[in-house]
Amino acid sequence: MKSLDKKLKTIAAGKYKPADFILADAKDPEYAFGVRGTGAVDYLDQSGPHRSIPQFRDTIRAIVKQKQMDIMLASVSNIEALAAEGLFDKSAVTPAVRANDTTDIWLPRGANFSKEPSRPWRTANLSHVRKFCDLGLYSVTFNNILDRDYASVEAYREFREDAVKNKFRHFLEVFNPNAPQNLDPEMMPFFVNDMIVRVLTGTTRAERPLFLKMPFNGRRAMEELASHDPALVIGILGGSAGTTRDCFELLSQGEKSGARVALFGRKINLAESPLDLVALFRPVLESAIKPDEAVRAYHATLAKKNLKPKRKLEDDMKITEAVLEGYGK
Repeated sequence: MKSLDKKLKTIAAGKYKPADFILADAKDPEYAFGVRGTGAVDYLDQSGPHRSIPQFRDTIRAIVKQKQMDIMLASVSNIEALAAEGLFDKSAVTPAVRANDTTDIWLPRGANFSKEPSRPWRTANLSHVRKFCDLGLYSVTFNNILDRDYASVEAYREFREDAVKNKFRHFLEVFNPNAPQNLDPEMMPFFVNDMIVRVLTGTTRAERPLFLKMPFNGRRAMEELASHDPALVIGILGGSAGTTRDCFELLSQGEKSGARVALFGRKINLAESPLDLVALFRPVLESAIKPDEAVRAYHATLAKKNLKPKRKLEDDMKITEAVLEGYGK
């Protein structure tokens, strides 16, 4: 049994403890950024040449072999190739693909697609994907625009039907609005919560996602959703790269607010030393080390390896994401 399945079983039984927290590496940036999604060869200069697909696959192999993650999320093409070579055969890591790619994540150079209200789109063909992978991420973005949100809900219903037919499991990503209409910013986190509940309440167990992936919109919003339905397993997404303190604070605050999964992409992919960053995730989650202490430990490791940090320690210790400031006050 994969570690994901073991942990979901424990969580469902009401026996969760921080050691059961589920970690996923979201290495699917090509859907958004194309060529530059894989990250630059020189982590200090993201404007320089970017990693090729073979180089990027090496980073995926390294994370899987580190045995810290429960899920490796990547593109259909990358998971197909890595599954074919047997990367996941004897691993506790569950492979997953991006099962759809809505227009709000279309971020090619020179484009402005992401500024328009999200429209549903699905490149993946589940009948083909199912031959090498049985888990995928499905994403929706609601904007308080009836026609657009209706289309998103309709497309998700069609996906669920296809998923059940192909015995394909999924987890549901719900982004914050990318082009909201007549929506008070202070109400946005609760609009998202209500839309999640509205969408899932009419689904049977066979159709439901294994867990959610969503932005951390603050302690109040997260605790509201987590306490509303204990059977709903909530995961937080990483968002922008931010500082190293942002990364560890998000893990800590999210878990304490009721999240049971974290799916980080750029925070790992763009780090100076991704493996050393990831190695500190579980100590932070299990309160063996505080977020600020983890930042110092990470910088000490970089110094030992003669890796130049992107930021000075004092700058990397700062919380720069507003939603993480003032936690617990």
